Amino acid sequence: VFLCFLILRFEFKSVIMRGYLTAHLIITMNNGKYVFAQVMEYVHHYQFDQCVARFRGEKYVKKFSCREQFLAMAFGQLAYRESLRDIVTCLFSQKSKLYHLGFKKPISRSTLSDANEKRDWNIYWNFAQYLIKEAKTLYANDQSFTLDLENACYAVDSTSIELCLSMFPSFPYMETKAAVKLHVVMDMRGSIPTFFDMTSGKVNDMNFLDNIIFEKDAFYVLDRDYLDFGRLYALHKAGAFFVTRTKYNTRLARRYSNRTNSEAIRYDQIVFLTGINTKLKYPDTLRRIRYYDGETDKIYIFLTNNMIVDAQTIADLYKHRWQVELFFKWIKQHLKIKVFWGRSKNAVKTQICIALCAYLIVAIIKKRLGIERNIYEILQILSVSLFDKTPLVKLFSVVDLQNPNGDSENMASLFDF
Repeated sequence: VFLCFLILRFEFKSVIMRGYLTAHLIITMNNGKYVFAQVMEYVHHYQFDQCVARFRGEKYVKKFSCREQFLAMAFGQLAYRESLRDIVTCLFSQKSKLYHLGFKKPISRSTLSDANEKRDWNIYWNFAQYLIKEAKTLYANDQSFTLDLENACYAVDSTSIELCLSMFPSFPYMETKAAVKLHVVMDMRGSIPTFFDMTSGKVNDMNFLDNIIFEKDAFYVLDRDYLDFGRLYALHKAGAFFVTRTKYNTRLARRYSNRTNSEAIRYDQIVFLTGINTKLKYPDTLRRIRYYDGETDKIYIFLTNNMIVDAQTIADLYKHRWQVELFFKWIKQHLKIKVFWGRSKNAVKTQICIALCAYLIVAIIKKRLGIERNIYEILQILSVSLFDKTPLVKLFSVVDLQNPNGDSENMASLFDF
């Protein structure tokens, strides 16, 4: 009898244990979040709601919130969708999962289109500034920046995205063309855009300098399109440093020369402007460096207001400016900003802002989770895994993705941060 009691007790415990394990497994599976939901957890509710409230984005809105609009557009970026109809169709095919992705109910193309047309794009531009601040903190000590400089270093540049004038009359560029111009201030440590703006193609690049709040003791690397001595003097008076190149007609006179210890540095001079208008706009002295680049067999003449940093570092700093060129090339290839999902100025700017937000969110996830893959691979994996329930760390460590595009190898290396 005692033996039978022990056997029955053992079997009862086994049944209870099996039931417990089964229930635990079911609960664990039900508690698993979809990959898209895990990514969107980095869109902080409080900060996002502040941006919406600041621009009254949900005034008279009853059904389709700004957050749902952001989620739908970000899904289009991460899933590489081609149009609003493509986004809506893809989400509707998974309508049983929409609630867990952050949507209250299935959305229609017209609802999403109206939101892009009417809701202020500044909501998403403003939220991008929060993401930029967070990403900048995470990448402050990035080791890919090899120059021996403690100062913050930024590259300033712009890129134009050509459009059809008949379809986008709000962005005139030429008589037969339209274009939207994306202006960026990019942190060279980590390739993170720290400030950006959008204008029509006709707007001169130099006007963008008026919108930048210059950081004291920081270096701003500019190409010759930004050579406006009045604006450069405002940068100088703000306590910041600039590095740019001279134009062939820039009138300068030498005051004295510094000693050079490198064959690549042909001369290092302290100069001043002699033009009638330019010397009034920039009355202070400048530093002119003539540099020979053995790799390209070309001569470059740089202008800077920094008199302390050695000439070779100034030349190397200008070389790092090409990171912003690679950044523009990369986002045009891997983010949806060349084909727009709306024709109005507000819709175009909304799409660009949310595309950059998606890029920043992925960059933040990469740093916070310690993911060793580059941004290109992360986006490729996300594009086919948004409806999975795999934890992000496991998703990026298990999948062994080979880069199918050989031309993207070099561009992807820029984002190995």
